[in-house]
Amino acid sequence: MIDRMDSRPVRVLIVDDSAFMRKILADILSGPGLEVVGTARDGEDALRKVESLRPDVVTLDVEMPRMGGLAALEAIMKSHPLPVVMVSSKTARGADVTLQALTAGAVDFIQKPSGAISLDMNRVADELRTKVLEASRARLRLPAPPSRGRVPAAPPAAGTLVEAPRKREARRFELLAVAASTGGPRALQEVIPLLSGSFPLPVAVVQHMPEGFTASLAQRLDGLGPLHVVEASEGLVLKAGLVAIAPGGRHLSVERSQGQLVCRLSDTPPLRSVRPSADILFLSVADAVGPAALGLILTGMGRDGTDGAKAMKAKGAYVVAESAETCVVYGMPRSAVEAGVVDEQHPLGEISPVLEQLVGTRDFYR
Repeated sequence: MIDRMDSRPVRVLIVDDSAFMRKILADILSGPGLEVVGTARDGEDALRKVESLRPDVVTLDVEMPRMGGLAALEAIMKSHPLPVVMVSSKTARGADVTLQALTAGAVDFIQKPSGAISLDMNRVADELRTKVLEASRARLRLPAPPSRGRVPAAPPAAGTLVEAPRKREARRFELLAVAASTGGPRALQEVIPLLSGSFPLPVAVVQHMPEGFTASLAQRLDGLGPLHVVEASEGLVLKAGLVAIAPGGRHLSVERSQGQLVCRLSDTPPLRSVRPSADILFLSVADAVGPAALGLILTGMGRDGTDGAKAMKAKGAYVVAESAETCVVYGMPRSAVEAGVVDEQHPLGEISPVLEQLVGTRDFYR
């Protein structure tokens, strides 16, 4: 992991094949706390500029000639690993490549409001500045080997300890509710596919993303493990073996109807500037599931999920969080920990086994 803690301006390299977009992005990213040290017209130019300029953060266009954004990202991560914020077009291909980039090491992404050359980039100017600044402070987790087709690891041999033993009361859970933001797509890829096919709970997920990206995320996760992953739809019944991800730009809540847990979607205003909101999901889970709820808060900036986790804890639920050493941004988990609503914290690689232990599908091994 790479961590940057510095008070000097964040030095940014802008990579985009459009000279017009490079100028717009440079204007947006020139200001307090930020310094544009150079621009590049494609991936090959970017590699040369990364080596010569040594920026703190790169903004990288997804779709470019000669060497596209994904290939450039992979080359940067091999030669000069540093935080990258992808700049995505509003297309299905843009969403798919962006998801690949996020699992290949990109810290975050920003979506162009309209088309490849967006005249209205000022609509996302504040968001872009915030994400670049946050990326400069992120813990950069270098890419792991491809996980396609991975299955949960076999139980360790006798005499091996999965984690420090702790006393847990036997209890029945009915639903796992998950919150994630910055760094979340990759974190989800290291948790959801590693849950076993016998995992007895349905899973409801809020990942902060705009419309069009969560369908690609669900499709990507669906092919990596035994659980069926879908983008949530109105009235979808939550059953064991199913993972439902809140659609980008819509709130997801859960309610009990005729003895079943079902998904409800809404277009109510963003809560603390985010939609979907983990707080809205968690608050609904507290009401619908009460003490039979299991919560998980993964990497992300801000404090979304804390108030909802408080409501869950007040009803007797159990909450797990990702610990600081593996979070890209230790914001959402830290907020919940500081609020006293987290029962356990674990690095990302331990979370799936811990969840399996909590629901009784995996024992402690000693």
